[in-house]
Amino acid sequence: MERKILKNKLYLYLTEFFAGMSVMAVELGASRLLAPYFSSSQIVWTIIIGTIMIAMALGNLYGGKKADKDPNPDKLYGRILIAAIWIAAIPVVGKYIIIGISGLLILAVNSNFLIIAGFVACMVIFVFPLFLLGTVTPSLVKFSVDSLDDSGSVVGKLNAFNTIGSIIGTFVPTFISIPAVGTSVTFLIFAGILLTLCIIYFVSSKINFLKAKKVPVSIVLFIVCCILGHNNSFAFWQTDLTFEGESIYNYLQVYENDKEVVLSTNVLFGVQSVYLKDKGMTGMYYDYAMAAPFMSGVNEKDDMDILILGNGTGTFATQCKRYFDNCDIEGVEIDQKITDLAVKYFELPNDVKVTTYDGRAYLNAIDEKYDVIMVDAYQDITIPFQMSSIEFFTLVKDHLKDDGVMVVNMNMRGGKEGNINQYLSDTISQVFYEVYTVDVWGSTNRELFASNNPLVLEKFGLNLFDGYTQNDPELTSMMEHVYINLEKYEAGDYLMTDDKAPVELLGMRVIDEIIKEEVAYYKEIYRRGGLQALLDLL
Repeated sequence: MERKILKNKLYLYLTEFFAGMSVMAVELGASRLLAPYFSSSQIVWTIIIGTIMIAMALGNLYGGKKADKDPNPDKLYGRILIAAIWIAAIPVVGKYIIIGISGLLILAVNSNFLIIAGFVACMVIFVFPLFLLGTVTPSLVKFSVDSLDDSGSVVGKLNAFNTIGSIIGTFVPTFISIPAVGTSVTFLIFAGILLTLCIIYFVSSKINFLKAKKVPVSIVLFIVCCILGHNNSFAFWQTDLTFEGESIYNYLQVYENDKEVVLSTNVLFGVQSVYLKDKGMTGMYYDYAMAAPFMSGVNEKDDMDILILGNGTGTFATQCKRYFDNCDIEGVEIDQKITDLAVKYFELPNDVKVTTYDGRAYLNAIDEKYDVIMVDAYQDITIPFQMSSIEFFTLVKDHLKDDGVMVVNMNMRGGKEGNINQYLSDTISQVFYEVYTVDVWGSTNRELFASNNPLVLEKFGLNLFDGYTQNDPELTSMMEHVYINLEKYEAGDYLMTDDKAPVELLGMRVIDEIIKEEVAYYKEIYRRGGLQALLDLL
């Protein structure tokens, strides 16, 4: 079927360009849509990429067959139109689908919950529109090639436009649209681009009303999606958030009550920071981590240099500044928006210098040595492999003074042999002679203290009851608790290197254990009384 607009090859190339751009934009949007529920680990990225590749491959096969059998451009642009509306609907229903799938699977599966739930969610939400966009290239080849003489050139140009579009579709969401307007609006922007492309085609082709009615219907549906889907709230069940937004790296939410301010980057698993408004001890991991300055002789030194890798909202820095008057504290935080939140909501002290940088890269760029280095870069189940290897901990050791102490916040305890904490602890034990651990009461965190000073434990005891703690019963009590519960770590053979650090798989195993423990009671209720019994309980 001949359409005048298709005689203009530039329009066909633009169709290829915007299709490629939209595929990559949807892929990046998918990572941000899933991250608050399933993390942004390499495993989740693998699921997203694998699912999209499946969709595109099937689309290529189907599109090629349809192009040979029924080379009707109306149907191609009809498929793009459907894909546009589907993508526009993702901000409206996507998060509800994820929660619904998670709720069903959490009762049905016994292991690998996050992997299975993430895969199913990807299949349901993203496969169909990307399958439709996968039909674009083979169909356009059919419409673009006039003869075998120029077929290679035309196909090459189509692929080039697709690739250039994909490049732009990779950079724009990450660096422009998602930080500026959020994931939901990003989906709507690229859906709108595809919709506009189709409107131009159908209007210019002057198709009769019966065939063209899909255009006004699509416009109405898109407007509805814009009205209902512009809200970027991932924790849609919470209406009292102090702040909710996104950065290049994270989904961010801050909520507070009369007693505390809390930061979370994941709506399903845990919190990252808690700041008590009465400025007391929180009982959380950064209180436990304050044992590190004592181990390094805080009461014996005029000045103590502390470096925090993964400063977050600065709760550890704030506590150290509150209780020690001889500390010079630097923080490194890769996410500038978290630092901004730390200043605005968590009272980060003005004299704490924070550098926006990757923690390991920062160590590579400086020569300074420190009395204490805190590694607090492990976020929920997302553990950067480059900050968990023997090479990284060797780099930390090289930036510690002779009696310096490294403290690591390991935020997931694992009960099974070969768990993530064993890997981390064994790896650290290859670098440091003295390694001690203490579990944080009432949480899944474990604090690890490492030093090459053989008298580090004795120094902790000597500094504990001198000066600083005597006038503060809360601090004394907390440090006594840490001192009594410290355990010397017996190293094993589980090692991680830059070449091999399976942190994602190890983290997933721990999450599986936690989920099993948390939902065991509800599974039993469901087993005995079915869905109605569970609903009655809730």
